[in-house]
Amino acid sequence: MEELETYFAREYPGTPFRFFSPAHRVALLVVVLVNLVLFLLRRTPPRPCPVVRNGLATVLIVNEGAWHAWNWKTGQWDVQTMLPLHLCSASVFLSTIMLVTRSYALYEVLYFMGIGGALQALLTPDLMQYGFPHFRFFQTFLSHGALVTAPVYMTVVEGYRPTPRSVARVLVGLNLCLLPVAVLNRAIGSNYLFIARKPDMPTLLDVLGPWPWYILSMQAIGAGVVLVLYLPFAFRDWQRKNGASRRSVKSDE
Repeated sequence: MEELETYFAREYPGTPFRFFSPAHRVALLVVVLVNLVLFLLRRTPPRPCPVVRNGLATVLIVNEGAWHAWNWKTGQWDVQTMLPLHLCSASVFLSTIMLVTRSYALYEVLYFMGIGGALQALLTPDLMQYGFPHFRFFQTFLSHGALVTAPVYMTVVEGYRPTPRSVARVLVGLNLCLLPVAVLNRAIGSNYLFIARKPDMPTLLDVLGPWPWYILSMQAIGAGVVLVLYLPFAFRDWQRKNGASRRSVKSDE
């Protein structure tokens, strides 16, 4: 029992997390394989799979609940850090609703916000001393892996896809969220979305300039990620349009 409690301890005596260690690489491989399996569920036309969809929703919300319970139990839960106002935290709840309700409006946002934010967290997780097999290791990769899988499922199985309007909506929507979050940060001393100051741990933000200029760099990088994620759909649309034009020319001949 004492050994089991060690894996949930706030001060973990085991091996700290190391980027791209064997455990990190295996965790990333599992995420990749799970998403590849979704392509086996693909049909033409796509056929919804409620078991997978509701299972993903359950994993997301139960895992998030366990995360909050662990922080409460270890004396780390507070409103300055645990409200669902960071991108990935908000994405957990929004993804759960999207999966249960099959909301296209939420999909438009989460295809970009969920995948873009979660991929960064999977590659550079904020785990510090919590290496394998601590609870935080499993919780982090399960949460962010499911955030990637949820919009991937909706795309390849349910047949959803983003449009140029989706790109505009997510960019405008995220920027509109900055002001109320900034006001809340100032009121309670929090740092949600990392717009009040840079995080205490080393991050990519350290090379993006001082506050508040790094916020502009964050927005530029975010816009770039959104455009890259939309690129496969833009290329597919271009192929279809080009193919239709060629068929039209041949028929005229």
